[in-house]
Amino acid sequence: MINFHVDRSSSVPAYAQLVRQVREGLRIGTLRPGDQLPTVRSVVTSCTVNPTTVLKAYRELELSGLVEARQGAGTFISGTLGHADPHVMARLRGSLARWLGQARAAGLEDEDVQALLASVLVDHPARRARAGDRTPAEPAPGAGAEKEEGAA
Repeated sequence: MINFHVDRSSSVPAYAQLVRQVREGLRIGTLRPGDQLPTVRSVVTSCTVNPTTVLKAYRELELSGLVEARQGAGTFISGTLGHADPHVMARLRGSLARWLGQARAAGLEDEDVQALLASVLVDHPARRARAGDRTPAEPAPGAGAEKEEGAA
């Protein structure tokens, strides 16, 4: 079962943090269809949030088809995200944990790590290729063409 946590210093609303944690759990394979989410009461107690916050998160997850509420039984994972091989995900997670250890040893804090990861995600060539972007060496047609002197 997932153990939710809410970062009070984050600018992200608490309900959105809960939703993100479920989505991340589905992506990395720690949550699977049929798994039960904690009760609203237990999340309220463990995260010290308002019940409305948890209900809003669970409702958003339900509307997106990722969970279903069963009267008297609880809230259960009903959808999936991502299609990566669980073994590959586990191996990559281990590699990332080792890298994070190196980053910590180098003095990086959470925000430094997040900024570094975000910059790599944006700059990585595979992302650009999937998005149909051009590489820096391949400008868009007409891009970089300077106006001739005297042209209006």
